[in-house]
Amino acid sequence: MPNPHTLLLLPGLLCDARLWRDVIAGPEGAGLRDLAECRVADLTQDDTLRAMALRVLDGAPDRFALAGLSMGGYVAFEILRLAPGQVTHLALFDTSARPDTPEAARRRRGLMALTRTGQFRGVTPRLLPSLLHPEAVDGPLGHEVRAMADRVGREAFLRQQLAILQRPDSRPLLPAIACPTLVAVGEQDILTPPELAEEIAAGIPGARLARIPGAAHLPTMEQPAASTALMRDWLAATA
Repeated sequence: MPNPHTLLLLPGLLCDARLWRDVIAGPEGAGLRDLAECRVADLTQDDTLRAMALRVLDGAPDRFALAGLSMGGYVAFEILRLAPGQVTHLALFDTSARPDTPEAARRRRGLMALTRTGQFRGVTPRLLPSLLHPEAVDGPLGHEVRAMADRVGREAFLRQQLAILQRPDSRPLLPAIACPTLVAVGEQDILTPPELAEEIAAGIPGARLARIPGAAHLPTMEQPAASTALMRDWLAATA
């Protein structure tokens, strides 16, 4: 019997398919594969959110469920601007509907400048304490995140940061989102803290808000069982 959904999964900054691996497979095989055909998008090739969104849509079916984490959430908002009628379900993990603050933009440009001087390997250790729960930074998961960032690489990092810097304010878009929506956030996320998830959920009619204990900015890696359970309930919802 074919899966009822195609699920497009959008990675975050410096992330690849590893970000979603454990929710696709699930603990002891109880993941998302029985509910959806899962496809992880490549967001490494473009330097604008619109170009990323168009690349995703170019290979997408007429109707699909959509999940994005952090930068992937920014791309999800762009897809909703371009093709709202194609999205049947929306999940937003650890993201924001707001543009960068001036301070955040300065930090982002600083990391870009550091990368351009050839110090790309110095970027990820600087970011790790913001990405992971403190207990995970120096453990196996920290090593996996660093390896994932190395796979994405310097040039893609610069393209992604440029795209993020230019992102629009998506708060005016929120009331028009009409599909079943999950807004999830790690309770210890300091990059996109829970109040930003609360703002998104409050703006989308009928959205479900979930805070994930024991996770920071990458709950699909840090707490895959909890993330998978949330996503299974979300995919089962009907508009």
